[in-house]
Amino acid sequence: MSFPRYPAYKPSGVEWLGEVPEHWEALPLRRLIREVTSGTSVNAIDEPASPGQPGVLKTSCVYSGEFRPEENKAILESELDRATCPLVAGSLVVSRMNTPDLVGAAGLVKNDDPFLFLPDRLWQVRFQECDPQFINYWCKSVSYRSQVQLACSGTSSSMQNLSQDNFYSFIAPLPPKTEQLGIATFLDRETAKIDALIAEQQRLIELLQEKRQAVISHAVTKGLNPDAPMKDSGVEWLGEVPEHWDVTQLKYFSKSLPGFAFPSDGFLVDDSKWKLLRGVNVGVSSIRWDDAVYWEREPGDSLDRYELSPGDLVVGLDRPLIKEGLRVARINPEDCPCMLLQRVAAVKGVQALSTDYLFYLLSSPFFVAHFEPETTGVSVPHISTGQIDSFVVPIPPTEEQAEIVRFLSVELAGIQHLTEESKNSTEILQERRSALISAAVAGQIDVRGLVPEAEAEAARAASPRYS
Repeated sequence: MSFPRYPAYKPSGVEWLGEVPEHWEALPLRRLIREVTSGTSVNAIDEPASPGQPGVLKTSCVYSGEFRPEENKAILESELDRATCPLVAGSLVVSRMNTPDLVGAAGLVKNDDPFLFLPDRLWQVRFQECDPQFINYWCKSVSYRSQVQLACSGTSSSMQNLSQDNFYSFIAPLPPKTEQLGIATFLDRETAKIDALIAEQQRLIELLQEKRQAVISHAVTKGLNPDAPMKDSGVEWLGEVPEHWDVTQLKYFSKSLPGFAFPSDGFLVDDSKWKLLRGVNVGVSSIRWDDAVYWEREPGDSLDRYELSPGDLVVGLDRPLIKEGLRVARINPEDCPCMLLQRVAAVKGVQALSTDYLFYLLSSPFFVAHFEPETTGVSVPHISTGQIDSFVVPIPPTEEQAEIVRFLSVELAGIQHLTEESKNSTEILQERRSALISAAVAGQIDVRGLVPEAEAEAARAASPRYS
């Protein structure tokens, strides 16, 4: 859908901003900001505060681009007198220190809350002579993010800082007040439509994931022949399995190898060395190297047994309690050379158990019933290779394993194709949402005839206060 443009434009005086509508201004934020305050780091428990109970916001409260007050931690009673900067309606909460993608993330506070306080890594920014809802949308625009990226600095590439001086110097395109609110109202309406479509795609992805897990679980516990005679497995949560299948501990058909305890003070960031596979790198059916560390090998270091090869199966041993089942993945050629670090295990099929079938077996959600009671640890729940070896599993004959693998390869490929289509649709919708916001707050869309007066008045009455 195309939207109208303003009848006349003028140079903004800012090279990267280009032209703005002739009745707009381009002003530094210092002209629009009443005050910037920040909170104090206080000790808190890792649980949200109850209504009426003092809490301190997590930096994650603005990760989504919207302010989420439920992202908080209850403050310890002994720390209450140190908490500062309660929430004020109409202000923006801004992340002043974070990863490159999240530093500068902002969200609009819509209601006062005297029981929620800011930590020192968040600012509360209050404005004057402008509508905070308009500024909130501008903070999601390309022009804002570009200025954040240019202004931030830090000793680490993974953690950046935004100074108040730099924040004050940011240039914002600014229409008259009534038009600011009209743009915010227009964007509320149009982004809500896009958000509804995104939610539909995300729900479809969830349903496809549920179907994927159901297909795997049925194939590795019931087989492909609906007429096969069944027997009681002797395991309550497993139920009946085909009569001719073995039901036994996994250790009789596979072997597990725990990772080596490489000392962290020897980790390197040079990608010419051996990658170390950590728990953070193991996802569900995937290996991720976006947070990789490396190790330099030495002759005779006795680490050969921890080398991983393409086709090996690896399992994340810490924090495995996720609805998809164990974090199990295959090692691909592009993952090598890499070695196995502690909190990750390599599992290989031996005797009459194929590695491909073992992958689907470990990927099945019925394993959740196995490792939930087996999990140990409080702060970092985990399982061991010994516990994996003791899992009771159904094992079909090798010929039937191959049939199940072929069946699942075809079925899951179809589900994966639909999942990728939905993910691509979601990305396109998110890009469209971002482009719409950037265009509207930069004056590339004339919304004055697109927002009915009654709608604008209702939005004005509901708007968080501003001077």
